Amino acid sequence: MGDVYRLVSDLLVKDTPTDRRKIDLTLPLARMNHQSESSEHRSSTDSQLRSSRTVSNTTTYDGVKRSSRLSGIHSQTPRCRVTVSATLLHLLVLAVTFALGTAAICPNGCICDDDNLVVSCIGANLDVIPIALNPSIQRIVLKENRIKIVDAAAFQFYGDLKNVDLSSNHLFTIPNGSFDAQKQLVELHLRHNKISALTEKTFQGLKSLTVLNLRDNYLESLKNGLFASLSKLEELDLGKNRISKVEPGAFQKLGTLRVLHLDDNQLRTIPSPALAPLNALAELHIGWNAFSSLPDDAFKGLEQLTVLDITGAGLDNISDGAFRGLNALRTLELDGNKLREVPTKQLAVLPRLEELTLGQNFFTTLRSGAFQGLSKLKKLDISAAKLLITVERGAFSDNANLETLVLNSNKRLTTMEDGSLAGLPNLRHLMLRDNAFTGFSESLVAWNELRRLDLSENPLVCDCSLLWLAEVLVPRNSSPVLCAEPPESKGKPIKGMTPDELGCAFSDPRKQALLATLCAAGLALLTGLALILYYRCRRHVRDALKDYKWKNRGISRKEHEYQKTFSEDEYMVRSASTHHHHHHHQPQSQQIPSHHHHHHLQQQQLQQQQQQQQQQQHSQIAAGIKPIPVTEL
Repeated sequence: MGDVYRLVSDLLVKDTPTDRRKIDLTLPLARMNHQSESSEHRSSTDSQLRSSRTVSNTTTYDGVKRSSRLSGIHSQTPRCRVTVSATLLHLLVLAVTFALGTAAICPNGCICDDDNLVVSCIGANLDVIPIALNPSIQRIVLKENRIKIVDAAAFQFYGDLKNVDLSSNHLFTIPNGSFDAQKQLVELHLRHNKISALTEKTFQGLKSLTVLNLRDNYLESLKNGLFASLSKLEELDLGKNRISKVEPGAFQKLGTLRVLHLDDNQLRTIPSPALAPLNALAELHIGWNAFSSLPDDAFKGLEQLTVLDITGAGLDNISDGAFRGLNALRTLELDGNKLREVPTKQLAVLPRLEELTLGQNFFTTLRSGAFQGLSKLKKLDISAAKLLITVERGAFSDNANLETLVLNSNKRLTTMEDGSLAGLPNLRHLMLRDNAFTGFSESLVAWNELRRLDLSENPLVCDCSLLWLAEVLVPRNSSPVLCAEPPESKGKPIKGMTPDELGCAFSDPRKQALLATLCAAGLALLTGLALILYYRCRRHVRDALKDYKWKNRGISRKEHEYQKTFSEDEYMVRSASTHHHHHHHQPQSQQIPSHHHHHHLQQQQLQQQQQQQQQQQHSQIAAGIKPIPVTEL
């Protein structure tokens, strides 16, 4: 058998160009069927092998001579020579296959499943596509090899192929018409290669193709009509290339396309004209580009779109009409952008939106009514928003159908105002992991209605105020919630902590009821005693209050009168003494009789006034009206 393949190999070496001499036909024999047959059958098979070797040698000899003659005639047409030798090789392979009575020849490092018609050569160190496999195979996996080019003749032997995977090779080009014979091919995977250019004839002949994966290659532009021959294509992955330009007709005639990946490229604007003809498109993944803004009607014509992924596109501005026309959209991913506010107005035009992802943006606050208009929203994820601090009361007031809320890894999120989760009767999954919460309010949400709860990795202060939380966590399948404070509780799971460990002296409801009863009884007893004492001593109390009021009244009047009297007397006495002193020291020569007489009269008047005032004071004192002057005390 080895002689046959060596002769065939020699034939190809002599009759093919240099670049085709790398084909290795010294492949191991296929695993023989019916290995448990009798020795007589094996002898019969040996006879057939010897006969086939003779036939093969003769065929090879004739072929060599025939090729030698053709080489002189077609010395200037190497392409024809390749075709002749490929055809001859095909015939030789078929002859060998029939002679052996087997279904295939399986190369080293490959797994050949003849029952399911599948060949897997993952990491088999191949540098060319094997051509001696079972011609009836339907799936071939050639991942992680060293294949650099898709030979135009390689796949013509396998007309029944439905799935081809050439991912993770070194492919840099695909000649036109390489897949002409693959009329039944449904999936073609060319991911993670070095393909830099395609033409409108690259995929010619693939009339049944529904999935084409060109992810992680070196494509830089998409020209008009590039995929026009793929009339049944449903999924196209062009992500992680270097695409910076998409011509308006690049996706023409792709009326059945349902899923398109253009993410992780170098696009600076949404290629709206190129996307407009894709009226059946359901999923568009166009994140990880460099858009910075979304203009009005950016997705015009995509009325059937249900999933839109614009993750990591650097968006800092979204026009009010950017999502206009996307009436069927159910999932929107806007995480990893530069938005400073929730685009409330822009989102309000999406009446059927059910899932929204807004993490890794620059929000500081989720304001009241932030998701207004999204009445059918079921899942909201705002994670890793590094500037988020507060969730205001009523932030989700319009989202009564919300079932899952994820607020994870917001390192500055410390506050969820009371009522921020109010009005969410369908909330069943609450994720508040890895934030900056030190505690939670018992009235924040209907905790007992939750099916899944994650409060882990928060710096909780475990005191009596969280006793209710320990009880809530017990019956739920939740992640471990550990204490951060006080120091004696650090690292302990709050789930299962006793009231004493949380510093609750009267946490037992029975103890609390007893304490309340004792307090009420004591207060009633004190009130009763006070009433009894008042009833018995009510006369003394009234008299004491009366005396106190009268005394206060008398004292206030005395103080007032004393201040007034003292000021008048003091003025008059001081005036008289000053005048008398001045008159007494006046020289004798200067005294005038008239003046002396006048002074005497003034003294008399003054004395009379003083006597009158004293009489009035005595009468007032006797009547209890005027206070006693200090001079008479």
